[in-house]
Order: sequence, then C-alpha cells, then structure tokens
Amino acid sequence: MERERQIMRVTFVGSVLNLLLVVLKLVAGVVGHSAAMVSDAVHSVSDFVTDVVVMVFVRISAQPQDEDHDYGHGKYETLATLLIGLALVAAAIGIVVNGAEKLALWLQGAELEKPGMLALWAALISIVVKEALYQYTRIKGRHLDSTALTANAWHHRSDALSSIGAAIGIGGAILLGDRWTVLDPLAAIVVGAMLVKVAWDLLGPSFGELTDKSLPAETENEMLDVIGRVPGVEDPHQLRTRRIGKHIAAEVHIRLDGEMTLKQAHAIATEVERNFRARFGSDAHIIVHMEPLKEGEGE
Repeated sequence: MERERQIMRVTFVGSVLNLLLVVLKLVAGVVGHSAAMVSDAVHSVSDFVTDVVVMVFVRISAQPQDEDHDYGHGKYETLATLLIGLALVAAAIGIVVNGAEKLALWLQGAELEKPGMLALWAALISIVVKEALYQYTRIKGRHLDSTALTANAWHHRSDALSSIGAAIGIGGAILLGDRWTVLDPLAAIVVGAMLVKVAWDLLGPSFGELTDKSLPAETENEMLDVIGRVPGVEDPHQLRTRRIGKHIAAEVHIRLDGEMTLKQAHAIATEVERNFRARFGSDAHIIVHMEPLKEGEGE
C-alpha cells in the first residue's frame, strides 16, 4: 500500500501542475493568437487526463488477488500505460492536423496573425515546469518499479518538447517579422510528429504484456540458471514466462531422482521457489512441475 500511496502522491502533484498549465496555455494561446500554444494546451489537457487514469488504475492494480483475479490486478497498471500511449497518439494527431490547417491557409496566401509575447512566456514557463515534472516522475517510477509512472513521465517530457517547439515557432514568428508567422504552425506539426514516436515506444511494451509476451531471452536464461543451481534439480525445461504488471510469472518443468520421497521432492521444489523469488521479487509467481529422471540421466 505504501507503493500505491507514493505513486498517487507523485501523480497528484503532476495533475495539479498540469491543470494550471492548461489554463495558462489556453489563455496565452487565445489572447496571444498562437496556434502552437493552443495545440500545446491541448497536449496538456491530455496530460491531465492521463494523470487521472494513472491514479484510478494504480489504485485498482494495488488490490490483492481475489476470487476473480487469482494472479492479482497488476495488469490494470499496464492497461493504464496503454491508455496513456493512446492518449498521446490522439494528442499528436490533433496537434499535426491543427498545424497543417494553418499551414494550408498560409500556402493559399492567407496572412497568419503574429503570436504575442504572452504565448512565448507561457511556452518558456511550461518547458521549465514540465521538464522538472519529467525528472521527478521518472526517478520515482524507477524507484517504485511502476510502468504507469514511467509512461506518465514520458508524457511530461513530451509536453516539455512540445513547449520547446512552440517556443521556437512563437519566438521566430515574433522576432523575424510577419513573413515568418508560418513558423508557429510549422512548430506545431514538428512537435506532433515527435510525439508519435514517444507514443509508439509506450504502446509496444504494453501490447506485449497484455498479450502475454514472453520475457526477454536473457531473463529466461537467468531464470533457468537460478533454478538449475538448486541441489537435486536436473534439466529445467519448458519454461514459460510473462509479466503481470510489475510482477513476473513463470512455469517450469524440472527433473528429480525418481527414487526420492514426496517430502524430499517437495522440499526441493520449495527451494526453487524461494531462490526464484529472492532473485526476481517476493511477489513473483512460479509454478514448478516435477518429473522423474529418465533412465540413465543423472549418473
């Protein structure tokens, strides 16, 4: 429960700051006549929404196993990460479309309104706040081993990058004169394209976990090594692995001396489980299937 409280605390701090940035950016974008800043505000709205998603789903994922969830609720946190990635995709598409519409008007000869200094200041403030939030959330995400927090940290970083692009576009449009007002929507398009890459990096692992993708080969080889070092264990094989939120789950077959008693075999299987959890986490799931050594093996 302490892990849950810390995740909630980190996310709550981010949600409050995101809400303040939404108001600041919307006002600055509308008053300052900046398409890039309005797009950036939309991105901050998606940040606020994902903060709420994290708080809801992490609370659910922290619930212990019950009759309906024998392996616990860990995948709800993965689902939260997936939803964050999808929200980021939606934000990126919205930013690109909005910028493209402004660019199309400019190419048709329309004169784009020069953004004001308020929009530039809003972008600079957003850069500082969001980069600080990224660093804070990323460190906490690693410390708490939370994929949802790590994903949310990247959402903060993407907003900082969005604000950098907006600041460049707005600053260029202000400082270089009316002929360069097109830099504002161009900045919005570039930022949107960058966000697509960030979203893809978040969605891939989430899809993998929700579809029970196996753990990396190096992790599985380490598991077999840990299991095989237990005295009496021969030929660990048929290893199957997956992730359940922040936990690891595995099934493995081992061969034992067929002449040993059930009590001895059980003691060895218990030692396998103990060593496995010592290496891969106390909440790791492992199922051990015991088989007798084939004739001639182990001699």
